Amino acid sequence: MKLIVITGITATGKTDLSIELAKKLNGEIVSADSMMVYKYMDIGTAKPSLEERQGIEHYLIDVVEPSESFSVKDFLKKADESIKKIYSKGKTPIIVGGTWLYIQALLYGLADAPETDWDLREKLYKEDSYKLYRKLLEVDKDYAEKIHPNDKKRIVRALEVYITTGKPFSSFLKEHSFRKSRYSFTGFVLNRPKEEIMERIEKRVERMFEKGLVEEVKKLIEMGFENAITSMQAIGYKELIPYIKGEISIEEAKEKIIKNTKSFAKRQIRSFRSKFKDENKWEWLNVSNYTKEEVLDKIIKKYEK
Repeated sequence: MKLIVITGITATGKTDLSIELAKKLNGEIVSADSMMVYKYMDIGTAKPSLEERQGIEHYLIDVVEPSESFSVKDFLKKADESIKKIYSKGKTPIIVGGTWLYIQALLYGLADAPETDWDLREKLYKEDSYKLYRKLLEVDKDYAEKIHPNDKKRIVRALEVYITTGKPFSSFLKEHSFRKSRYSFTGFVLNRPKEEIMERIEKRVERMFEKGLVEEVKKLIEMGFENAITSMQAIGYKELIPYIKGEISIEEAKEKIIKNTKSFAKRQIRSFRSKFKDENKWEWLNVSNYTKEEVLDKIIKKYEK
């Protein structure tokens, strides 16, 4: 089974490009985005609407309630099922997203880290996220710098592994990186100049507010999802809760969303340079240097070759 994998830093244009690619290659799309799996979280996750999908089937979008957990293991199981289904239709599977852990698991399987220690995990979850993150920086800086300081789910998992084994979680991931790929794949990393990415982030946040991001967050709170552990830590959601509660202004909330998204993009830039550096497997495409048709042509030619 051969796949096309489209990844890249946030706001590089992965979604639009992948839909056009799917139309040209008779393909269907498997999302590798850790936040698009949640239902009702559409605007803040930049989830493509049914209209924007242009009839292209998308998988791993709207899979679970915002209050439910969704692990890398869950992703792997559902992604494998989706790929098999796409192949059975005689179509091309196109994996699209910027969640490196999902892409890594799909291509190389899960790391050989220990099983969950539920008692320890429950104890860790009771502690403050930033306190846990500072502790993770001390014991596993490599992994800590790849995740968001508010990503309590992954912080807790990494600390759980360290406390259980005495080894940093990143060491399991490094050992895992030498595995043979589970699929034959052609990988592309979309890129743009840093200044352009920052400008696109500002414009995208403005569009999110115009589309009704505030109303979306209000509805999620009304539905009882305010304290959901993972989903409500997503950028664009956690910053608006204090505004809705009357604790900060709408301008402050917007500024925080832009600032946090830019910080996330900067971390992605550093991380992606080290993770997607094998030129035989990954081709970096500075999409600012080409028209959309030229980028599509490059991808299709390499895939068919």
